[in-house]
Amino acid sequence: MAEHQHGYIHRKDDYLKRLRRIEGQARGLQRMVEDEKYCIDILTQISAMTKALQAVSLGLLDEHMNHCVLDAARSDDDAAAQEKMTEVLDAVARLVRS
Repeated sequence: MAEHQHGYIHRKDDYLKRLRRIEGQARGLQRMVEDEKYCIDILTQISAMTKALQAVSLGLLDEHMNHCVLDAARSDDDAAAQEKMTEVLDAVARLVRS
């Protein structure tokens, strides 16, 4: 039996590049605080980092919906389809709360 591949696998390198950029932004924020930079400048960078994380989240959500959820919905396994829908709704709820 073949191992299941996640929907984002074809864009894995793109996601890793984005996450490394976000990691760099986090280190930059730490330096800004260490260097006692102006509050508004730090908040601006936090906003940029938050938007970058949201973009990754939305991309992964799109991949999940168009791959994992769609595959489950097309299958004859109603329980699996319902499980995937519950997972995605819970994920959306977490994203909205964050």
